[in-house]
Amino acid sequence: MIDKASPRNPAFWLVLLAAGGTFAISLGARQSMGLFLNAINTHTGLGLASISLAFAFGQLWWGLTQPFAGMVADRVGAGRALVVGILLICIGTAMVPMMTSTAGLVLAIGVLSAGGAGMAGPSVLLAAATRLIAPARRGIATGIVNAGGSFGQFLFAPLAQAISSSAGWIVAVQSLAGLTLLALPAAWVLRGNSVLSAAAQAAAPVSVDTTRQAISRALHDRNFGLLSVGFFVCGFHVAFIATHLPGVVASCQLPPALGAWALGTVGLFNIVGSFSMGWAVGRWRMKSLLSLVYATRALAVLAFLLAPKTEVVLLVFAAVIGLTYLSTVPPTAGLVAKFYGTANMATLFGLVMLSHQIGGFLGAYLGGKAFEWTGSYNWMWYADIVLAVGAALINLPIREARLQRAARPA
Repeated sequence: MIDKASPRNPAFWLVLLAAGGTFAISLGARQSMGLFLNAINTHTGLGLASISLAFAFGQLWWGLTQPFAGMVADRVGAGRALVVGILLICIGTAMVPMMTSTAGLVLAIGVLSAGGAGMAGPSVLLAAATRLIAPARRGIATGIVNAGGSFGQFLFAPLAQAISSSAGWIVAVQSLAGLTLLALPAAWVLRGNSVLSAAAQAAAPVSVDTTRQAISRALHDRNFGLLSVGFFVCGFHVAFIATHLPGVVASCQLPPALGAWALGTVGLFNIVGSFSMGWAVGRWRMKSLLSLVYATRALAVLAFLLAPKTEVVLLVFAAVIGLTYLSTVPPTAGLVAKFYGTANMATLFGLVMLSHQIGGFLGAYLGGKAFEWTGSYNWMWYADIVLAVGAALINLPIREARLQRAARPA
């Protein structure tokens, strides 16, 4: 395999551009759909809970496709998985305005668009970047790819809001569908898989597990279980905020456009969080970084609940949440690679992502139900705090070796 790991080699940056750009487009398109929740409700008359079910099913289906997408990428090639995923996102997103029933929205949002985003999602993208980049640069590389998703949210949310204000929500949704096709060239850059050639296998000092062996080993590993439970909580938080933050803005009687700016702020500050975490994973133990992120979320939500609900408070809250929003991904992916190697990383990280998206299903769906039951999102915020504290604690028992620090010269 050609070495693409050196930062002076243009291929290093080409790999990061392809993976980060694809994540920007796929995540940006998906995370911006929450802006149209009220418009879809007005268009269909289905009710907030029914529409939230479609979004929630999308969170779950996105997770269910991650292990499958990882297996395809590990065995058939990341490029093919990405082409299928990008086309499904485009088709599913374009179909949303045509659907007037819960089943139709579940098909468009929950199956096609979310399934495509799973095929072109982090399990495939991070594994491809990890495969093509030398170990010494993987921490910062995963941070950069993860920041791409954040940049997509920062860019797409205000763009979708602007198109919606000037041409209507239907044009905005279909514009997002068309923009996803810009990610197709990345499939060529990231093509290839993680299966070693016969010569490489003969030279390798350690045998490579089959997919079944790798899954069995991970599922019997306590570390994998703890990591997955923590990531479940991350999914609960992310899906609730992505789906219902515009609703939180409305319930606080703040200007509707603030919802788009709040989502954009989350994306902007997540770029900072992702870069920072990519830098930090090479310097501190990853389990400790995960605990710090979850504890910060708990404090941020508590402060938001206690503070007056003004535009400034909401944007500051969005900024703090943005710093922690997807910064869990680099250390989580890093631990998977550290424990099990890169040969089956897409598959195993896909399983961790499945746990994340089960949490995402509950966060998106229960957010709508909680508002219908109580007329407020407060109970969801209470659940966020409790779960964040639990996630901060559950990552601490993960058995990760201490980092070996180079001795300073005298």
